Amino acid sequence: MPATPAWPPQSTPRLFVEAELAPGPIRIDGPQAHYLASVMRMKVGDPVKLFDDRTGEWLGVASAVGKRDLMLDVTERLREREAVPDLWLCMAPLKKGRIDWAIEKACELGVARIVPVPTRRTVVDRLNLDRLRAHMIEAAEQCGRTAIPQLAEPVKLAALLRDWPAGRTLFFADETGGVPAFEAMRNATGPAAILVGPEGGFDSDEREAIRAVADAVGIGLGPRILRADTAAAAAIAVWMAAKGDW
Repeated sequence: MPATPAWPPQSTPRLFVEAELAPGPIRIDGPQAHYLASVMRMKVGDPVKLFDDRTGEWLGVASAVGKRDLMLDVTERLREREAVPDLWLCMAPLKKGRIDWAIEKACELGVARIVPVPTRRTVVDRLNLDRLRAHMIEAAEQCGRTAIPQLAEPVKLAALLRDWPAGRTLFFADETGGVPAFEAMRNATGPAAILVGPEGGFDSDEREAIRAVADAVGIGLGPRILRADTAAAAAIAVWMAAKGDW
């Protein structure tokens, strides 16, 4: 007896939508419609997975395919919204390309919130938050996430430290040496954040200010010098392995 193919197929495209999803019709237009109709060659009856960062992942089935828009019938919920580990990434802005990569990987690895943190040695004075959010959405679509990290407005390091919430461990990548990351993270409890400085690192005054925070823990990320974007991804991966949802 032949096996019944999985439905929807693993190859089914996934899309994030701003509207809250529920059973019923939904219109897709703009670049998303172009992707489904022109790139994926969607036809009436074809499935698409939809998620809205609120209600989980849903199955939509194409009911009409036009040149500029599509109509989908949302038929059933496939998954509830994921439980997101309470980890923030606080990171100094980097040059375009580097920061895009870091934001994308932070989303893929499962962080809950991303906070850009300008420091004295930061060379980038502007961030396109809309572009960064678009990178996060694309990453979530590709990696199967049903939740998108919150992207905060940039906060200068002094203000971040002044208002640091009590009880949230602040693991900061300390290029002068710290507790091995896995050891520090494995032994910690409660919510956490990872703080990564710019390519030039924190200056001595900033490092002292960070260490003055009651919940701050300096961590080391191995014997090699890592670029800031690599350090962010490495630290997130270690925390997820030690305390997250891996």
